[in-house]
Amino acid sequence: MSDILHWIYVSGAVVLLFGAAVFVHEWGHYFVARRRGLKVEAFAIGFGPKILSWRKDGIDYSWRLIPAGGFVRIPQMITSEALEGKHEGQEPLPAAEPFSKILVAFAGPFMNIVFAFAIATFIYFVGLPVIYDPSVIGYVDPASAEGKLGIKEGDRIVSVDGKPTESWQDVTMATILANGTNIPVEIEREKKRHQYTLEAKLNSNVGGKFLNLDSKDHPQIEVLNDGAGKKAGLQVKDVVVRFAGVTISGVKQLTQMIRERGGQPTEIEVERNGKRVKLTVTPAGDKGTGLLNVALGSASVTVYKVQKPGPRPWESISDVVHKTFATLDAVIFRSKQTGVSIKDLSGPPGIFAMLAREVSLDYRLALNFLVLLNVNLAILNLLPVPVLDGGHIMMAIIEKVMRRPLPAKIQEYATTGFAVLLICFMLFVSFHDFKRFPLFRSMFEQKTEIQQNPQDSSSVPPLDSDKTPKPVQ
Repeated sequence: MSDILHWIYVSGAVVLLFGAAVFVHEWGHYFVARRRGLKVEAFAIGFGPKILSWRKDGIDYSWRLIPAGGFVRIPQMITSEALEGKHEGQEPLPAAEPFSKILVAFAGPFMNIVFAFAIATFIYFVGLPVIYDPSVIGYVDPASAEGKLGIKEGDRIVSVDGKPTESWQDVTMATILANGTNIPVEIEREKKRHQYTLEAKLNSNVGGKFLNLDSKDHPQIEVLNDGAGKKAGLQVKDVVVRFAGVTISGVKQLTQMIRERGGQPTEIEVERNGKRVKLTVTPAGDKGTGLLNVALGSASVTVYKVQKPGPRPWESISDVVHKTFATLDAVIFRSKQTGVSIKDLSGPPGIFAMLAREVSLDYRLALNFLVLLNVNLAILNLLPVPVLDGGHIMMAIIEKVMRRPLPAKIQEYATTGFAVLLICFMLFVSFHDFKRFPLFRSMFEQKTEIQQNPQDSSSVPPLDSDKTPKPVQ
């Protein structure tokens, strides 16, 4: 019963928070349009069939089935029937001035930034849980390219592609956005820094590219199929502590050792329900190809420490703006160099999943995600594309320069055409979101702990930046 109530709370909070971001955006258009004397016909949150609707002062208000956007119907601004439906017949309205169109279009993104700043200010006072994930390297295979360069367990990554890194999250983001797969990496060892050029490998499962380095972590069995592991008595959620007499500190180390022990009976020690259990397992296959038919994930607890006061509001906004433009640059202009493409972006399902996870962890994390969501909505809506606010602004500027509006049919065709492209884009990224369902599920299954005392840094293990289950090949 408690689980059902929890998910009702999470689902309700996700709809409310996402709806709030859309509401303030559309309210900005609505408010300025009425102040500038423009006719407002409808105000809607969401698309598709109406769930709830009412009419007041000649305006149709509605909450619609698909909570992935919304609109304000202002006939003196060019609209799109593909999103908003056909207009009701009415007497002709006077044309709106280009300046009024620009103000109305800009008001939506502006309100998202205002809303984001207000949330960031609240977070500054209540504090923000920040993941404790130091970029300390775990097991390094001596035979690997990294091992041959002298990189060792316990080294710390301090910069990737010239960008400072304090956590594995920083390492992952800098690696994904770097040009090419050969990336400059600075590593600290015994208070001395060493420069390397390391090769990152593309990961088709989660998108992007990653360094061939792990953090210190005991692997945990996430999935157990029929095979050598199940035959030996391994169970899901067993934490692998030792294998063949060697202490295990990461998924990569264990994978390598299993492969090398193909066909050979080997002692494996696991932690199960707080107790140590020793078993004998014989990996299937020959030496170099051994496997247990299990999928491995992180056994550690993801630790958050509350930073209070939180980040300064303007720093939070600036950081999101920088990351948003860096991501757009990596996807649009440097896709071949970064390995990041449109399919790696998240649509509504991915956004809802990530927001739901933050809601389930801590309300401050959910609000911080809402800051990111609002800033992203503002930036993306200001792109000079018909159907988006930036497109309205662009056409209003053209109208001002030409001293006459573009033909209505051209505006309507362009807006409707790009609306269809927008819907296709949303369907495309949503399809890939559904393909990443196991990744989203693993985010909810990961054990977490939020430490309220920011001074308490004892007994916090370094964590792995990639928490998704990894199959043993």
